[in-house]
Amino acid sequence: MNPDSMGRNNMKMSKKAMIKNFFKMEAAGGILLVSTALLAILIANSPLYSYYTFLIDTPFMIKIGTMELNKPLLLWVNDGLMAIFFLLVGLELKREFVEGELSDIKNIILPGLGAFGGMAVPAIIYISLNSNDPMAMRGWAIPSATDIAFALGVLSLLGSRVPTILKVFLTSIAIFDDIGAIVIIALFYTSKISLTPLIVTGVCIAILYLFNRRGIVTKSMYIIIGVVMWVAMLKSGVHATLTGVILAMFIPMRTRTNPDVSPLKSMEHDLHSAVAYIILPVFAFFNAGVNLRGMGLDQVFHSVPLGIALGLFFGKQIGVLGFCWLGVKLRITKLPKEMPFMSLYGIAALCGIGFTMSLFIGSLAFEETVGNQVFDERLGIILGSLFSGILGYLVLRKSLRHRLSQ
Repeated sequence: MNPDSMGRNNMKMSKKAMIKNFFKMEAAGGILLVSTALLAILIANSPLYSYYTFLIDTPFMIKIGTMELNKPLLLWVNDGLMAIFFLLVGLELKREFVEGELSDIKNIILPGLGAFGGMAVPAIIYISLNSNDPMAMRGWAIPSATDIAFALGVLSLLGSRVPTILKVFLTSIAIFDDIGAIVIIALFYTSKISLTPLIVTGVCIAILYLFNRRGIVTKSMYIIIGVVMWVAMLKSGVHATLTGVILAMFIPMRTRTNPDVSPLKSMEHDLHSAVAYIILPVFAFFNAGVNLRGMGLDQVFHSVPLGIALGLFFGKQIGVLGFCWLGVKLRITKLPKEMPFMSLYGIAALCGIGFTMSLFIGSLAFEETVGNQVFDERLGIILGSLFSGILGYLVLRKSLRHRLSQ
């Protein structure tokens, strides 16, 4: 083999090794998410913007007999791919409550208080700025969300210095946050109900229940019923992404013949890479393309993006830290030894990274007013999440450095 070909082979092998090492990083999903979001923003503010809008607005139709699903690609991503994301969220929720950290009531109180405050205070800040505008009030829940993938990605940048308890606490808050988001979507972002598809949804749920009770562990059977339920939910007016959560609740944790085998954990493992490295980056690319050209101060400081940014940045800090502090002072709960208040403050700041879930709720809140609004809620989401991530990182770096120097 000549030296040139050997050199090319070595370069190929080194590139493959770099790619493998990248995807082994805990922060890989967050980095990819940020990269695709930045790419969307760059394209949206370049001569390629028309091609970007053409892509996300391109209609895609599936027709079987008289049944027809005809949506732009943006809604296929938001209603379809995000249902898979919510399936993974549901699987993680079930695992945590059945045998994870949240199976012990002692581990629930502190993150539960933090999550409640972290949802309530941002919403109050937003409402206080937008209470006089009925259209703007549709977005009250946007700053209540936390993007766990992004937040953990920032936390992982601090390396092995981060105590496990901080990761567990942040994950626990995000889990309660996800529960809150699921409830909010179900109650407040559901359109007019259509009875017949809702009955089909109920039948699907009954079938899934029977599968679970009879100990059926073949995942494909659950997925087939899940797809039928997704279509029915889409037609019923209840947001279709909730299908993922409902389906997850019926996936068996254990098999009857071999307790060491977990269909739920197997499905969670199978979905994790697809969600982290494909679904969420695609969602970010389709939803983060904010066109800043011609945007004036009136739009930047409009009460909607301003309320979102302030809710994420200040509201999350005040809500998470304040409610946890109150719980400790009232002796309802206590702080773990490895989590001083400065570390708690850093985690509270990281909870202000709303990105993925905030973008998703924003798409639900204002999907009927696209093109008619004088604001872009995504600007507030991006700014609030960005500053929250920077502050959280800096506070935690100082806190961990102080802890190690003791």
